[in-house]
Amino acid sequence: MRNQRKRVLGGVTAGALALTLGACSADGGTTDGEDGVDAADLESGMDGAMEDYGVGDTFVATEPVSISLLYRDHPNYPLDEDWLFFEHIEEQSNVTFDITTAPLSDYEQRRSLLIGAGDAPDVISVVYPGQEAQFVASGAILPLSDYVDLMPHFQDKVERWDLQDELETLRQEDGKFYMLPGLYEQLRYDYTVALRTDVLDELGLEEPGTWDEFRDVLQAIKDDRGGSYVFSDRWQGNALLNVASAQFGTIAGWGFGQGVVFDEDAGEYRYAGATDEYREMVEYFAGLVEDGLMDPESFTQEDDQAFAKLANEQSYAITTNAQELLGNRTTLETSLGAGNFELDKIRVPAGPEGDVMRGMRIENGFMVSSAAAEKPNFVATLQFLDWLFYSDEGLEFARWGVEGETFEREGDTRVLAEDVEFLGQNEGAPQHLQNDFGFFNGVFSLAHGSTRDLVLTHIPEEEVQWQEAMSDKEMLPPGPPWPMNEMEREQASLYQTALVDYTNQNTLAFITGQRSLDEWDAYVAELEGQNMTAYEELVNGAYQRYQENNA
Repeated sequence: MRNQRKRVLGGVTAGALALTLGACSADGGTTDGEDGVDAADLESGMDGAMEDYGVGDTFVATEPVSISLLYRDHPNYPLDEDWLFFEHIEEQSNVTFDITTAPLSDYEQRRSLLIGAGDAPDVISVVYPGQEAQFVASGAILPLSDYVDLMPHFQDKVERWDLQDELETLRQEDGKFYMLPGLYEQLRYDYTVALRTDVLDELGLEEPGTWDEFRDVLQAIKDDRGGSYVFSDRWQGNALLNVASAQFGTIAGWGFGQGVVFDEDAGEYRYAGATDEYREMVEYFAGLVEDGLMDPESFTQEDDQAFAKLANEQSYAITTNAQELLGNRTTLETSLGAGNFELDKIRVPAGPEGDVMRGMRIENGFMVSSAAAEKPNFVATLQFLDWLFYSDEGLEFARWGVEGETFEREGDTRVLAEDVEFLGQNEGAPQHLQNDFGFFNGVFSLAHGSTRDLVLTHIPEEEVQWQEAMSDKEMLPPGPPWPMNEMEREQASLYQTALVDYTNQNTLAFITGQRSLDEWDAYVAELEGQNMTAYEELVNGAYQRYQENNA
């Protein structure tokens, strides 16, 4: 087994740059003095603010506060300004919203137009880490790192959940961060491979604990059942490669991101698609295809084709997640009948890099427009956002609603009210938690739970058990920051686009046997022709500069 700390992954989203939060004091303030503003600069923005607001407090504005909000309107639960969500916020916190809506279908374009025109509302919702970078140079959005002293619940969560490393991916080149993310107490896993566990039981096989054992299980099923393949996948292999890449010490599929990994021994970033670790991962899946265990169409077929093969018992494994597993089972029930099969998620196997996983405990979040800092209710706005998005009370409210109306407590357990339906619970009830009340809304519940307790609510017991089985995996830390300036980002984006496209094309060719792995060195040379070295130099130049400026 390799040294699990040898390589640190650095495949973060475009523009996601570094941050170092100051240590939090007992009252939630920073102690390093890097960020923050003088109290005198906030005197004109104190309308409605609470004088003594700290961890555990419910935010209640001392006078009515209206917050303008850019709202992403989701077609699954169209905006209704009469929702209980808004009604309760006004009654409890003395806060109302002035909402500008933008449909999900073109939300990012609408957001860019509003910010570019100087018409952005105070709070800009549903911003994924890295998306804020394009707005920094114009000065249109606030460096929120200057104001986190006003947000005690945020700082408390960062300190208690040890989130500093994850949050380092948010600082821009000027050393500040311009969005606040949703926070997870514990990484929430979701994707893995589902196996026909009834077939495993029939053959006396154990659930595979490593990728080598996974291959052995596929071979045993093929030997018994015959057929062309045992494993026919969906999502063009992107979910599978993303899940498996960490255990091979690399990044791939949906998680390829900006395509670089940090080599601790060399003290520099390298392009992942040219590394020995990436080749080892490609060789593993190419071997499954070559041995007739995995369908080569897994990397090109539509999802419905993969479902059909599962239903017809042409395959016995498919990559899935908690939500999709229910659909997979429905597919099998249609063809095999209820009770004639078992399909279950397996714990993600370990690999050459160890029993590790990759992931970030930060989610989409929000930005605040620079104009908001000039408004008389600025401090109250930040206090309210801190309560809603980061306090235990606010997190529960955004997810579950109002006790006695949308849910009840049975001891330590929350139970949906009988007349409220959500995620398969109380099916047929007259009201829906999202559509009729506005809760579990991606605008107001940034990480859909944040605390471990809330993340594990609204999911079936088997999924809770799977999450617990995954919880002892070692989580790989993010790579060190490499913030770029605007000109560097533009150049890097050009290099990156060509490199990622070429890597994806050849990954498919190698795995499916269209290109021999004997040509790997030639492929790496071809990456050089796609400006791989120039891209690595840009990334490492930004990394070195940040280290020098923030030593």
